[in-house]
Amino acid sequence: MVASSRYRVIIRCPKCGEKYILRGRLDQKGELETGFKQCVCGNESTLHIDISPE
Repeated sequence: MVASSRYRVIIRCPKCGEKYILRGRLDQKGELETGFKQCVCGNESTLHIDISPE
């Protein structure tokens, strides 16, 4: 089993200005999984996402 590294994920919403700082891991498909679904204002699509290794 390969040890998966964690990433620091910063998600900013341009609609309301909310900022989320999360930790995530790459899943088997190579996609980053944090559990984040949508902003508190309901925005799901126009989010600014910054990813850096932890």
